[in-house]
Amino acid sequence: MKIGVFDSGLGGLTVVKELAALIKGADIYYVADTKHAPYGEKTSEQIIQYSLNITQYLIDTHRIEALIVACNTATSAAIKHLREHYPSLIILGTEPGIKPAIQCTKTKNIGVLATPATLKGEKYQQLVSALSAQAHEKINLFEQACPGLVEQIERGDIQSPKTKEMLHAWLKPMLQNHVDTIVLGCTHYPLVGPLIEEIMHHKVRLIETGGAIAKHLLCQSEAKGHINEGPLRIFLYVTGEIQTQMIDHIIKQHEPLKKIDIDNQK
Repeated sequence: MKIGVFDSGLGGLTVVKELAALIKGADIYYVADTKHAPYGEKTSEQIIQYSLNITQYLIDTHRIEALIVACNTATSAAIKHLREHYPSLIILGTEPGIKPAIQCTKTKNIGVLATPATLKGEKYQQLVSALSAQAHEKINLFEQACPGLVEQIERGDIQSPKTKEMLHAWLKPMLQNHVDTIVLGCTHYPLVGPLIEEIMHHKVRLIETGGAIAKHLLCQSEAKGHINEGPLRIFLYVTGEIQTQMIDHIIKQHEPLKKIDIDNQK
C-alpha cells in the first residue's frame, strides 16, 4: 500500500509515528509544505490550492492509494474539495478529538488548544454543536487559539522560555477552572505535550488523534484487500526549510529527506 500524508510542517509526523506503529507492508510518503507554512494564517482558497497541488504530486509521482490530511486547518478548509476531486482515493482528515474528550472528562471542563483558523472554521463549529447537543450533561469548553505556537515548534524551540511563557498564559484559565482534559487541536501540539502536562501539574489528559487515524486507515485499507504484513518504508519530502534534528527526534527511521516543488502541479 502506498500512503500519502501531508501537513504544513513537522506536525503531521506525529501522525506518521502512529501509522508506523500500526501499519505494515506499506510505503508512506510525507510532504511537509514548509514553503507555505503556517497554514493557520492562510486563506481557505490558498489552503485548498496547496492541498490539491500536494495530492496531485503524490498521485502522479508515487501512485498513492490513500491520503492522510495530517493538519486540522487543511482538513477544515480542503477535505471536501479533495474528496470531490479524487473519489477513488481513501482520504482521511484530522479534526479535534472533542468526542473522546467528552467521554474522558470527569469535571466536564475541557480545554481545546488549536490554531485560530481551526477554531473559526465551519467544520469545527459544526462538530462542537453536534457533540454538545448529544452530551447528557453540560460540557464547558475552554477554547484557546495559539498563534505562534506552530512556528515555535517548527524552529525546534520546544523548551524555550518564550514557548513556556506562551503556554503558561494560555493554560492558566484552564488550570483555574479545573480542566481535566485538553484536546490538542493541531498535529504539532503533541510535541509540546510534556510541557503542557508540566504546567497543568500532570492533572490533565491530553487528547490527540494520530492513533485513531491509524486504526481508521488500517480498517479501510484491509476492507480493500491490504494485508498488513511486511516492511514499512517512510519517505520524507519538504517544500522549504525544515529543522532536520526535529524530524529525527520524532521519526527514528526514514529515507533521506528530499526537497520538491509542488506549486506547478496541475
